[in-house]
Amino acid sequence: MNPAARAFWLSSPGHGELRDVTLPEPAGDEVLVRALYSGVSRGTETLVFRGGVPESQHDVMRAPFQEGDFPAPVKYGYLSVGVVERGPDALIGRTVFCLHPHQSRYVVPVSAVTVVPDRVPAARAVLAGTVETAVNALWDAAPQIGDRISVVGGGMVGCSVAALLARFPGIRLQLVDADPARAETAKALGVDFATPEEAVGECDLVIHASATEQGLARALELLAPEGTVVELSWYGDRRVTLPLGEAFHSRRLTLRASQVGTVSPAARPGRGYAERMALALDLLADPALDALVTGESRFEELPELMPRLTSGEIPALCHRIRYPDPA
Repeated sequence: MNPAARAFWLSSPGHGELRDVTLPEPAGDEVLVRALYSGVSRGTETLVFRGGVPESQHDVMRAPFQEGDFPAPVKYGYLSVGVVERGPDALIGRTVFCLHPHQSRYVVPVSAVTVVPDRVPAARAVLAGTVETAVNALWDAAPQIGDRISVVGGGMVGCSVAALLARFPGIRLQLVDADPARAETAKALGVDFATPEEAVGECDLVIHASATEQGLARALELLAPEGTVVELSWYGDRRVTLPLGEAFHSRRLTLRASQVGTVSPAARPGRGYAERMALALDLLADPALDALVTGESRFEELPELMPRLTSGEIPALCHRIRYPDPA
């Protein structure tokens, strides 16, 4: 008999609860995973928690192992790290990452888990889904040696992009955020920091991840002629107004979208989702990325925690959830 499991559900917008789960017996091509950690991605998950997914995006926004439908009740999430308890011999006892909602144990296909490299701590591996987004964004953005680059928005995604760009040779890089406290995160990542008013312009490339209208307008202002803004923010049900009637056309600026749901066409031929995730986990060997985890709570605290993360009472990049040890 499979051990008991519990999962976090959004019961109605703004309200969550833990529910008991009946697990199926794993088939020959499946694994039973016991969760060690999961991560709350403050941007997307808090938008889901407040019921902000527009009806037109209900299908697009579904997570791989989501249950229920938007706006609620729904089981949502996609940053889980655990240990394989049952499955193929080669995987038993291995630490794996899975795009699974917050749940203490779960059964998924073998193809849905990626083995975490030995040099990557399980507690850091919860960042894999966000670093995967950053990898895809940089494939889309295609930075070049010598580029002048700003990342506008020092949230979880923006900081992940900045952390990867910090390894790129010969560029001028700046992380821009309205919160001066993000300067400490930028320092930990080895990146220069500026508030929007202090940001240096004439950028060849700006990656925008603030999810604000003001941030996107400032991103356009920071561009040099012929420059490009790569937009990573997702605004849910909010409308955004942009100053496209000023110097946008005369300076021949470009605004393009990047979204992790599709592997960037700029990736090398043959690279799919599995290769992209494996690369993201490999990049997490860098301990500097620990700066993106700004808090940790017990799984049992999640129903009380989510409203506080959503309201901003608890400022966070990635908030890590810790699961109890087996009895």
